[in-house]
Amino acid sequence: MRKIIYWVHASLDGHIEGPNGEFDWPAMGPELSAHSRALSERVDTFLYGRPVWEMMSAFWPHAESMSDDPHDLAFAPIWRRTQKIVFSTTLEAADWDARVIGGDLAEEVTALKRQPGRDMLLNGGASLGAALGRLGLIDEYQVIVHPVVLGGGRRLFPETKDRLGLRLIESRILDSRTVLLRYEPAAPSARQGRTAAA
Repeated sequence: MRKIIYWVHASLDGHIEGPNGEFDWPAMGPELSAHSRALSERVDTFLYGRPVWEMMSAFWPHAESMSDDPHDLAFAPIWRRTQKIVFSTTLEAADWDARVIGGDLAEEVTALKRQPGRDMLLNGGASLGAALGRLGLIDEYQVIVHPVVLGGGRRLFPETKDRLGLRLIESRILDSRTVLLRYEPAAPSARQGRTAAA
């Protein structure tokens, strides 16, 4: 079965954007950029919620005319050729080889995971990641922690009463600046199982 990998940039204080929606703080050094490209080659589908899709589709189709950053120039062709799926109940259509899914999230994503192909990459965002995490549909979390404290903004994990247990499978410093944290969902502990059964 195909896996879903959740790839997301986060500040040291756990935010994915600043108080006013700022996303000017992630720094893609050579090592982080190489990891991003390798991860993109592992998958054949990019997954987005509507807000992240709108940000991505405004930049990547024309990245070469808007940036001379080596990461942007290397990733733009990958983005354009990779299939994209946008999950939204308000967006009716999307361009750039993207299709919109607005039906039952659990049903639609489970069907996608059962299809043949390589893994799928959920890019950023918080709401879709949280929803898929609650449904047990994310197989791997890759959180890139950047050396910045944003002091507010959208949180990586929205506040919830549900506990999400994770198991660290890798941590790595990239470019002497960012930290890659890779997690898999952890099986509930025996204690949690007894508590739930009580």
